[in-house]
Amino acid sequence: MIQPGAVVTVDFPGATGVKRRPALVVSTPTYHATRPDVVLAVVTSQTVSATAPSDYVLQDWQAAGLHKPSAFRAFLVTLPAAAVGSVIGQLSGRDWHEVQARLRVALAV
Repeated sequence: MIQPGAVVTVDFPGATGVKRRPALVVSTPTYHATRPDVVLAVVTSQTVSATAPSDYVLQDWQAAGLHKPSAFRAFLVTLPAAAVGSVIGQLSGRDWHEVQARLRVALAV
């Protein structure tokens, strides 16, 4: 089962079309146990533009399996679990904590 904070590859719909890119799993095992889909967030290498209060530049991007400095963006999508490619890494504890804080900024939870 895919865990929250996992960095995966996925064909992610964006503003300019569909692109194969890394994404971050933000849904929980409880959600996955009852749903056929996964909630994902964008991971982008455009760190310079990651300036919104809900954005976060990852500190441990290499340990997460990413090839370039990257940022989390609270651009969310729900896709079928079958659309998720391989798991390439897992966020560090400190990065996952900061992403969770940004999700609270972005969502009314």
